[in-house]
Formats: sequence, C-alpha cells, structure tokens
Amino acid sequence: MNSNWWKILGVVIMLYVLIAGLVVPLKPGILSCYPNTVKPGYDVEFNVETYNTNLVKAKEQNVFLKFSDDQIIPAKSGKVISNTELNIGFDIPLDIKSPTKIASATLIIDNELDGPSILPQAVFVKDYSNEYNEDHWVGDIRSKLHVKDNFAFPFRSILYETVRNTFFHVAIWMAMFVLLILSVYNSIRYLMTKETSFDHWSNGLTSTAIVFGLTGIATGSLWAKYTWGTYWTTDIKLNMSAITLLLYLAYWILRASIEDIDSRARLASLYNIFAFFALIPLLIILPRLTDSLHPGNGGNPALGGEDLDNTLRMVFYPAIIALTLLGLWISQLYYRYLRLEYLMIEKDNS
Repeated sequence: MNSNWWKILGVVIMLYVLIAGLVVPLKPGILSCYPNTVKPGYDVEFNVETYNTNLVKAKEQNVFLKFSDDQIIPAKSGKVISNTELNIGFDIPLDIKSPTKIASATLIIDNELDGPSILPQAVFVKDYSNEYNEDHWVGDIRSKLHVKDNFAFPFRSILYETVRNTFFHVAIWMAMFVLLILSVYNSIRYLMTKETSFDHWSNGLTSTAIVFGLTGIATGSLWAKYTWGTYWTTDIKLNMSAITLLLYLAYWILRASIEDIDSRARLASLYNIFAFFALIPLLIILPRLTDSLHPGNGGNPALGGEDLDNTLRMVFYPAIIALTLLGLWISQLYYRYLRLEYLMIEKDNS
C-alpha cells in the first residue's frame, strides 16, 4: 500500500458523491390531494399540491384519475393557482371495476415542462356500482404524456428530498460490511501465523467499521424521524442493528481489558470472528422473517426498481466505493499508529 492513487481516487469519488448527491434536483411530483375520499356520481373539486413543478409556465395541463389500465377519466375542469398548486374537478363515475369495496385511483398530472407526475392511491371511492359502462372512460393515455429525460432523482412519496440519504446512510453500511470482512480475514491470518501486523490490521479495520456503524445508526435515526415521525421504533431491523453494534463495542472493551499483548490479540481475533458470524443472522436473516418498516426486510424490498432507479445508482454505487476507500485509508492510519505503539513497547522491553 505504498502507492497513494487509491486514496486520491476515494477523495475524488467522494467529492463527486457530495456534489451530485446534493445538487441534482428531484423530479416533479405530487405531495397531496384533498379530499382523498369521495362518493361516485358527483362533480368533485380537488385541491392538489405539487413539488418542483412549473404549473403556471406550462401551456397545457393534462390531468387524469387512473383506477386501472382501462379505467381512466380526464379532469372536467382545472385552475392553476401557483407553480405548485392547482384545483381540478372530476366527474366521479358510478361504475368502477375493483376487487375491493373501496376503489383507489392514481392521480396523474402532465405538462410539456415537467412531464408526468404521479400520486398513487390519491383518491378513494366508496359505494360505487360494478355495472361497468365504457362510455366515459378514456383509453391508453401513454401517447398523450410528455416524457422528460432530464437527469434528476426520482420523487418518492414520504421520502422527498431525504432520498439523498441513500448515498450516506445505506452506502456507509455497505462500506462497513466490506471493512468487517477484511477484518475477519486478518483475524484468521493472525490466528494462523501469530504475526502481530495482522492483529493490528484487524483492529484498525474493525474500529473504523464500528465508527461507520455508529454513523449509520445516527443517519438512520434522522431519516426515521423525518419519514416515520420518530428517531427510533421497535422495528426488528433497528433493534438487531443496535444489538450488532453492542457486540462490536464489546470488542473495544475486550481489547482494553487485557494487558498481555499476545493474549489480547488472540482473544480479540476469536471474538471478532464470532461477532461477524453473529452479525449475519442478526442483520440479514432474522429481519427478513418478520414484517418490517425498514426496506429490505419482511416483504419490504430494497434497492429495487421502485426504490433505486438509474439516476440514484449513478451516485449510490460510487458512494459505496468512496466510503470503502476512505474507510481503508482511516484503517491504515490507525494501523500505523498501532504498529508504532507496538514497536515502542518492544523497544522499551528490550
């Protein structure tokens, strides 16, 4: 590791992540639609609030309610109040095909400047009739929508601007896993060779990974406060993450409580291997067995097409690489400190 190219690469990629992750705008979206529960057979006026849109500047507004692919109705009237607010009127039909007692509709707002903005389950209709009549439904509207290819992050309901935390909260956990894997490798090498440099590397990598884990918990708590309304819940993913970090904090305590260098290195290496293999069921297996608010667990998928599109991937994957390289750099600095400390102790004892 005498060459510094990978350190420079890590800094450059991290600068790219910070700039792109914070500067690239979100796509236009719909924040709210009121009222959201109506009865059929009436003309209903909805007040709609949008985000990052240009409603005033747009020359043509196309607004639809979509119950299914063959059940789409256009707006009967509309009035733009501001760039992010408009009133729209719909004649809610009596006949709706739906497998549930309350039918839900997606609101679609489209213009030539913003392209289509979508709010799933924007309107709920109850007491409708199943006597389907095709007269007032329009056909496929995809040809009428304006497709925009601007580079922008996706607009996700509830997340909004906090979707950018994906580059930090999620990426730092991924980098932590890489550091822990390298740490276990060095622990195994120490147990096989009794070479202290492997123990120092393992200590440096594990310590950096613990700091990354604490940072991941902190950024996750801030994200939870915004999206769930609380810094912490009884969600299994969060609790298992806390238990895992406590296991690794015990690693620090173990090393600090043993004075003999060889005994400390041997026990710390064994404990490090145990902690890593305990991490696998705690963070990967158990959370998937029960329902969870946290993406990636209990039937709530993560990093799929609905959560991570191509624009996010262009920043998310470089973020993992950058944080991993920076984590290795920090680990190397700590390794050097441990080596100097060890050599000074050896010199004093000689």
